[in-house]
Amino acid sequence: MARSVSAKKSIKTAKPPYVLDEQVGFILRQVWQRHSSIFSRDIGTNLTPTQWAALSKLAETGACSQNQLGRLTAMDVATIKGVIDRLTARGLTETSQDPEDGRRLLVSLTRAGQQLAEKVAPNALAITRETLAPLDAKERDTLMALLNKLR
Repeated sequence: MARSVSAKKSIKTAKPPYVLDEQVGFILRQVWQRHSSIFSRDIGTNLTPTQWAALSKLAETGACSQNQLGRLTAMDVATIKGVIDRLTARGLTETSQDPEDGRRLLVSLTRAGQQLAEKVAPNALAITRETLAPLDAKERDTLMALLNKLR
């Protein structure tokens, strides 16, 4: 009988093979939730992270096709289409025919979109700084290098 009691004890104290709090996906989701909360609080305008990604990438690269913009911002076809539709409805982006390929539409920032991207960029940089604030400079560099390696 003593043997079965100690066997039960060891079973109860044994670490399970899968501990959620130790899984990279779970940790990344928690970090994303924290970052998203900071973003929503501090972006300073009514933009979602995906809308900001599209605006900032267009400000960085200039006009490009919607598909190319989706690839550059890691959004699938349906997501980038919805993002651009919403930004266009707000007067922040516009589409025009590609002079090199009449079948393709180019997406670009309107003047209002360019102005908003310039206005919001400092907030976005501050959001990144706050997200990474618990880390020292070397840890931030290491984290970014490791995350880029995982992409």
